[in-house]
Amino acid sequence: MYLGIDIGTSGVKAVVIDAAGAVLGQGSAPLTVSRPHPLWSEQDPEAWWQATEAAVGAIPAALRAEVRGIGLAGQMHGATLLDAEDRPLRPAILWNDGRSHEECAAMEAAVPDLHAIAGNLAMPGFTAPKLLWVRRHEPDIFAATRTVLLPKDFVRLRMTGDKASDLSDAAGTIWLDVAQRDWSDALLAATGLDRSHMPRLVEGPDEAGRLRADVAARWGMATVPVAGGGGDNAAGAVGVGVVADGDALLSLGTSGVIFVATDRYRANPQGAVHAFCHCLPGLWHQMAVHLSAASCIDWVARLTGADGPAAVFARAETVGPAGGGELFLPYLSGERTPHNDALVRGAFLRLDHDSDPARLAQAVLEGVAFAFADGLDALRGAGTRVERLSVIGGGARSAYWGRILSAALAVPLVYLRGGEVGPALGGARLAQLMVEGGDPRAICLPPPVERVVEPDPADIARLAPKLAAFRAAYPHITPKTK
Repeated sequence: MYLGIDIGTSGVKAVVIDAAGAVLGQGSAPLTVSRPHPLWSEQDPEAWWQATEAAVGAIPAALRAEVRGIGLAGQMHGATLLDAEDRPLRPAILWNDGRSHEECAAMEAAVPDLHAIAGNLAMPGFTAPKLLWVRRHEPDIFAATRTVLLPKDFVRLRMTGDKASDLSDAAGTIWLDVAQRDWSDALLAATGLDRSHMPRLVEGPDEAGRLRADVAARWGMATVPVAGGGGDNAAGAVGVGVVADGDALLSLGTSGVIFVATDRYRANPQGAVHAFCHCLPGLWHQMAVHLSAASCIDWVARLTGADGPAAVFARAETVGPAGGGELFLPYLSGERTPHNDALVRGAFLRLDHDSDPARLAQAVLEGVAFAFADGLDALRGAGTRVERLSVIGGGARSAYWGRILSAALAVPLVYLRGGEVGPALGGARLAQLMVEGGDPRAICLPPPVERVVEPDPADIARLAPKLAAFRAAYPHITPKTK
């Protein structure tokens, strides 16, 4: 048995799999996000640990007792600042926090070859600009900082006492030389830090510590090894078999991602495409990232009084593709690909007296799908071919949304059994690779296919004018052009 733990934004999920990759048990615990000021998004690191203990504790004790190894996955980019006693100095600054846009410009000015080293633009969501913001606005906290960890790596510290990070997660800090798979001294120095502030680097299937005896006793398992793991998207890719050049997935979580595995480092920073290390040795990946995806479904449910996402999907289906004229631009937390715009915010356009909750729901599904279409174009601009996409994340539960997405993207979507488990499954598979060894392509096989959604030519034709209007609307709502 192998345990995977995913430190998400809205909750922690834990799963146990057997050697064949079947999910035998799972548990979860919720998390909340604090937004004390405009553009801010924070969480208490201790809440991650409490939720982890609750999620693992929800798995049957008989399964926990058989666990041979643990793998971690987690939300990327979060800045967790620790003092000399490894205590958090402030709430962690999350991936969807937009306060450090000025620091991004300063960092790029300080390191002219930043794009070549990091493979990415400096964006407010990444970790490094957050530390520059703390240095400028909270100098006492910056001076007291001895270690900076990513969310899953803070949980690892509590589990094992070790400070380590895998390369896929570390690549999202903008402190990594992505081609060389090592920290960049120049990028660290640009934020007033050095290697002493960083965890050691490991590959995803490498052992990065062992479960502490006291934690093992509470969890009812042996002091098993803990793998390096992966950032949530890379771990999710491992979970559904996206482990070879050209394999691709669509992640419908709080944020949204199109992820393509590559056998070499291929960057396209000007298109706001991310080029990161994969969590498997010798692999990299490209991502188009959208800061709001399934979170838009939760938002419109609250806005319209719907009883959760399922009610939103059901309402939208009564309208049908392009059944209403409303447009939704899904930039509730800003946007990365292709706009790199932390300040833009979402908008409803073309509302009229007939606009109702069902038509608003349909517009939201379309708007997120159109944002993914923009991201796919940016990936193709980087020379990447995407012919089909495996679907993971909570949004994978809706067959109707799949119809809208496949039409907007004009590619088939492959829905896999257990795909909604996502990164936790990948964490468990990385643990299996750590313990058993072997070829990742033999162990990290795609789960069985539940259904394939082919793009409907009629839906493509209906949505095409709205996609064009969506793309024309962005310049009129962004502060960057005001």
